[in-house]
Amino acid sequence: MPSSEITENSAQQESEHAGGEGPSDRRGWVAAGMVLLACLGLVGYGVLDAEERPKPRAVPTAEVTYEVTGVGTAEIAYLARSEDGTATVERDVALPWRKSVRAPLGKAPTVAVTLDGKGGQAACTLAVRGRHVQRATATGEFGRATCSGEPLSGARVSGGDAG
Repeated sequence: MPSSEITENSAQQESEHAGGEGPSDRRGWVAAGMVLLACLGLVGYGVLDAEERPKPRAVPTAEVTYEVTGVGTAEIAYLARSEDGTATVERDVALPWRKSVRAPLGKAPTVAVTLDGKGGQAACTLAVRGRHVQRATATGEFGRATCSGEPLSGARVSGGDAG
């Protein structure tokens, strides 16, 4: 074979491979296309399947002020902003102590004080929306007192996000 024919055949083969139209290049494009379609399908599924979930409703609350007077330390449990109405407990609290919170409507505001083993005397008071509701006294070792009011009603209500 003359050298001019060899040069032409080599040039033709190089141009075929340089154009990227060989079978291995097509497989790469097909694989990339399949990956792109799979990603678009997952995104579409996520967008179409994302139903609007209702936001939790704010629990209406009212302002409650708890106060424990006395000297020494005590355990204090009180009702604060909580949908289920469970008590918040603070241990080894130095007296006197005062806390204003938002308490959920429909629950009875309550504060309970338990003196430690050293005894002493402590008094709890409860005010709802600034109005005094109850007072009780604890005395002696592990003495207890509880102040509670009627379940809170909706008069002069604030939303759950206040306070």
